[in-house]
Amino acid sequence: MSTPTTDVEAVAPVYKVYKRRFWGLAQLVLLNIVVSWDWLTFSSISTTAAEYFDVSESAINWMSTAFLFAFCAVSPLVIWILNKGGPKQAIVMTAALLLVGNWLRYAGTKANGGIFGLAMFGQILIGFAQPFCLCAPTRYSELWFSDRGRTSATAVASLANPLGAAIGQLVDSVWATKPSDIPNMVLYISIISSVAAIPSFFLPAKPPTPASASSSNTPQTPLLTATKQLIRTWEFWQILLPFSIYVGFFNSISSLLNQILSPYGFSETEAGIAGAILIVVGLITAAIFSPLTDRYKHYLGSIRVLVPIVAATYIGLIFAPGSSAGIAPSYVVMALLGASSFTLLPIVLEFLAEITYPLSPEIGSTICWTGGQLLGACFILIQDALKMGVGARVPGDMRNALVFAAVVAVVAAPFPLTIGLFGRVVEKRRWIVDSGIGLRDAVGDEGSKKVDKVDSVDSGGSGVSAKDSTALLR
Repeated sequence: MSTPTTDVEAVAPVYKVYKRRFWGLAQLVLLNIVVSWDWLTFSSISTTAAEYFDVSESAINWMSTAFLFAFCAVSPLVIWILNKGGPKQAIVMTAALLLVGNWLRYAGTKANGGIFGLAMFGQILIGFAQPFCLCAPTRYSELWFSDRGRTSATAVASLANPLGAAIGQLVDSVWATKPSDIPNMVLYISIISSVAAIPSFFLPAKPPTPASASSSNTPQTPLLTATKQLIRTWEFWQILLPFSIYVGFFNSISSLLNQILSPYGFSETEAGIAGAILIVVGLITAAIFSPLTDRYKHYLGSIRVLVPIVAATYIGLIFAPGSSAGIAPSYVVMALLGASSFTLLPIVLEFLAEITYPLSPEIGSTICWTGGQLLGACFILIQDALKMGVGARVPGDMRNALVFAAVVAVVAAPFPLTIGLFGRVVEKRRWIVDSGIGLRDAVGDEGSKKVDKVDSVDSGGSGVSAKDSTALLR
């Protein structure tokens, strides 16, 4: 005799993760690698590239700077596409822009012995591609992964971007040892980027069923309303400001690393090794700590430990290049900076998604990444201007530029360190929903807020609405 099906069982949602999610994650990884490699194609060999195009090193710096400004210009469109179309459309946009930009850039290096303007135009198109893949990981991980794998998925996809930078630092200096090697180097990179882009057009748009209770309810709030609500949230600014500053300095240091080290007699190859150490050590450390964060959800505690280490490494970078011990201190500082920064990045992005749920995660992450790229471009220009002249004790010394970075990094540190203090209540809202606890607007007569258990995951209720989120994020 069959057992009657209850009403709860009849409407109970199915939450499931699918193996195909790793195909999309792998594609995001590939795209972030090649986009970042494209970004630093010329900066890692700035002296050689300047000689080939017959321009100054400052003009070569603009290849990286324009790339970052292009990111900022297209970021509103990125938010809209990720919010309305999901990560699949963003991935396709990345692939299309990569294909066009890379081959235009190759034409600019090959035609007539090098046409700097055409190469720059191709570089800008690739810059338009970067935000579509760099801002997609939080949206993709929420759509395809459960709470037990989101931080790791975000880490893998986001940190593939600096991995591409590391590859560029190492490989480009080997492929282009003299100016005449530049066209072939760009050709090889264009072929690799094209092969990496093609699978983007064949990925599924979304899983057949939601991966979790929180992903089944996102996005709930209209895009404009959600953006306004986000920028009125104090904790968002406590994350946005330091995130933008630290990502900005990472971008500028990565772009200028050869120019930071070369005044002290270090070669482009040694600078490439320093950049690779920065990335590889960071990736290994992040690979260790991201699964631990997925398991224990210690977002805020990790932030309070890692932020002071990041600030301290920028102080150490002032003294490392000119050390009498040679290149070794610079390698050590790069390793510490990479380990702390890379571990911190996915934790911050996932923490932001947690505390601003049910607002769709790509809004906050795209704004944060845009701030980082904008400040990165500004920092490159400022630090390049602070470079010492030929009459200095060490011609081309960038010590003043490194002092500037250290001071700003230290000033930014208190913002994330004070999250949750001074009477502010910070909840991991998305995790609460996935754990079977619903968020409701329970604001009392004195304006106090509390979290109630109202629904279970099995019954499919999240207990939170777009209306509720406005009160919860005040």
